[in-house]
Amino acid sequence: MGSDGSKRSEAPRTVSVRKFAESRAAEVENLHSIVANRLSNNFRSQRNKRRRTTAHDNQLANRRHRKKQKNSQVAGADHNSTAPGKVPRRVRRRNELKQNPESGFCTSGDGTRRFRTHVWHAKRFTMTKLWGFYLPLGLQGRGRGSRALLKWYKQGVVIHDASYHFAVQLEGPEDSLVSVLDRVLVPSPSAHPMDMAQSILSGVTYGRAMLHHVGTPVSKPIAPVVYMWRHLDQHNIGKVLQNCALNEEGVPKNIDGSIPFRQLWVWVHGSAFTEGYDALKCACQKEMDGLGSLIRCSSLEGHLTKLEVMGSGAFKLLQKILHPIKNILERPFQLKKHSSVEDSKDEKQTECDLLHNEDDFPSRAILSLMVKDPREYNDEEAVDDSKMIAVSTVDEVLSHVTEKQPSMTEPLDKGAGLLLRSQEHHGLWDAASGIGNPIEENVLHMERQRKRMDFLCLDNFNSGMSNSLRRSQSSRSCPIMLLRNGSTDDCLKGWSIILPLSWVKAFWIPFISKGAHAIGLREKRWIANNAYLPYFPWDYPDCNAYTSLMAIEAAASHSKADRRPPAVRALKVPIPPPWSTICPFDKAYTAGVDTMISSERSTSNGSSSSLTNSTSGVTPSRPLDYMCGFRGSVVRTNKELTCFLQDNYGGHSFLFPYKMVNDRSFLKALKDKSNFSGLANGIARIMARHDLCFLRVILHASKEGFFEEGAIVCAPRFTDISSRASRLENNEIGLQMPQSAATSYFKEVCPGEWEIQVPEDPIARESHRWPIGFVTTGFVQGSKKLTAEAFCEVNYLAHLREEQWTEMSMERRKKEIYVLVRNMRSSAYRLALATIVLEQQEDDLEFM
Repeated sequence: MGSDGSKRSEAPRTVSVRKFAESRAAEVENLHSIVANRLSNNFRSQRNKRRRTTAHDNQLANRRHRKKQKNSQVAGADHNSTAPGKVPRRVRRRNELKQNPESGFCTSGDGTRRFRTHVWHAKRFTMTKLWGFYLPLGLQGRGRGSRALLKWYKQGVVIHDASYHFAVQLEGPEDSLVSVLDRVLVPSPSAHPMDMAQSILSGVTYGRAMLHHVGTPVSKPIAPVVYMWRHLDQHNIGKVLQNCALNEEGVPKNIDGSIPFRQLWVWVHGSAFTEGYDALKCACQKEMDGLGSLIRCSSLEGHLTKLEVMGSGAFKLLQKILHPIKNILERPFQLKKHSSVEDSKDEKQTECDLLHNEDDFPSRAILSLMVKDPREYNDEEAVDDSKMIAVSTVDEVLSHVTEKQPSMTEPLDKGAGLLLRSQEHHGLWDAASGIGNPIEENVLHMERQRKRMDFLCLDNFNSGMSNSLRRSQSSRSCPIMLLRNGSTDDCLKGWSIILPLSWVKAFWIPFISKGAHAIGLREKRWIANNAYLPYFPWDYPDCNAYTSLMAIEAAASHSKADRRPPAVRALKVPIPPPWSTICPFDKAYTAGVDTMISSERSTSNGSSSSLTNSTSGVTPSRPLDYMCGFRGSVVRTNKELTCFLQDNYGGHSFLFPYKMVNDRSFLKALKDKSNFSGLANGIARIMARHDLCFLRVILHASKEGFFEEGAIVCAPRFTDISSRASRLENNEIGLQMPQSAATSYFKEVCPGEWEIQVPEDPIARESHRWPIGFVTTGFVQGSKKLTAEAFCEVNYLAHLREEQWTEMSMERRKKEIYVLVRNMRSSAYRLALATIVLEQQEDDLEFM
């Protein structure tokens, strides 16, 4: 260092090892003497601290390797050196899975596709072949570990690779796209309230609905979908004009000059993607035939993917991983005119961190970002990003909005200002045209090595290779889209990240290294059960995807049973549950089957009621349509339930949609001290309808019992409920049927078709209870909320509540409905309380 202190002598770029050792010889000898004294000059490795035992011998492996190498050399000498040899499968597969193309999945020999994270999952998860993919079924083991998983979800973060979800992109005039959605979605976008519809249409939030085939309103559903609109602002109007000019189509304009040409995404589950894609194309074709407008329907399969981050710490983890790029932020509102000094100050204030506060984002919010590559982010950059001044409140940002802001982008609720600020980059919407791939791992490693060498003042001999690799087509930033699932008050807490398919591995490893626990299909289903949400396709029995999945599970179950000796085979049960055995309520009443719903009430003269004296044990006649598969419909919105009750009961039913519960009609009926109209009058109000209608219910065990998937939900007699207290006091066994009757409860008339068998024995017939529904998701063992999800017939539920409220006093009445649940291979009925989902919320469209 110079005497003036302004210059420093730089360290040498190269170090001579010999000179360095000679200068440090005295220090090395002193250290050697100290170690020798501590070890008593015994430098041999201790046997108990060796990493390998003396029994380890790899001579066999070495001999096999030398033999393979010798054979390959002989084979190479026999063949022409220019002839390509057959590369081993292991090498071919490794090279294939290392590739990271912009689009598409790697496929195996039979055409089964693999995720970009397949290698990571295959080393740690049990893989299954489903829906054309190799999917992670669950963590290795016997399918347990739910308690640890729910602890991760409650106190930490879990992540799931949902690359089996695909998007369908619709492009065209706004009115035409809305008309297409009205044809296939239930509820239709036009049926939403004005504020919600405007929020979805402007691209601030996304919508959920059931995708149906084009046709009547009662057409068969396909799958639950998520649809979102592209935010239209001044940034992408020019791009829309350019696309329309390339298509040689005129761009219609509104009176105010705005362009109604929009883009729309509809996300469909992989098990129903082909069916859903065909339905959307059919709806677009019908719309074009009717109005003549141009609508393009294209698949984004292989271009976009989705990662689901769930848990209480999901947002904090997103703050660690996602770092938006500040210099490309563009706001849809105009700032006030200021001087240069004030302008720079306002610029710093508005450059706030978009992921500053989770409460600023409403439920189902959409946030578009351009973020840095999470693999090359370090702590030094975190210090620089922390200097960004966050806006304390949303109102402070919205105060700068001028009158030039379009009405479409006006905030509709808390957090909308931040959401609209984030709509600055729309490269993700152009994913089909190509998005830059992330930088390869070897380039990042070499850059880190170069930084370390510079820090140690050493020469980098591989700088030329690094420069050649850096010239490849790659990017250091990625456009993503965040979707908020649920809100702070909901049981489900999480976010969905939509990103290009080529960037999955670049985000997956940082999430895992920062503390997120990866989960498979089985663990995700446990979380859905814990959050009281249906899980597609297991909890959607009215969809074709459910039928296909149950056929796969039935084939696997039968194959497993055939491999066991006949003497130890388990009882064969119907897979899927025989929904066709549930008879319509009006036919059941006409046939007079007392075991369905009748109670053990006696008249004043001691004789049983007319229902009890009816022809017991006679299976009611029903059309052949009810003998195969799922028949009927599932009600998932309050509007549908209200219309059904109005048509069947004239508005005088003992089922109360969510709107009636809020109007306190439910509490008024619950606390009504007068006797109700009676059983016969309640049945008489039901009109002649031959179709079945189901509701999703949540089952809680009244006292004991464990409900499995496929369990039968039966209608109890009132004596089954009233005698429960006496049985508990005397330690008596609850209602049971003979084991012979349990094994013959369902009879397979032909492969895949079952019918119910009413026992001829009077004792067994007395314990027979008729099914009104089935459990689609059973209890999760490690959960503190032991709940099961089932679908029960609407008319039976209404009649059971009417009967129970009629017989019970006002103090004993409950909001829930008493039902009986029996596992397929069990003979014991367990009393349970059924909670109707549509009485607790506006719709039943949230799903996982």
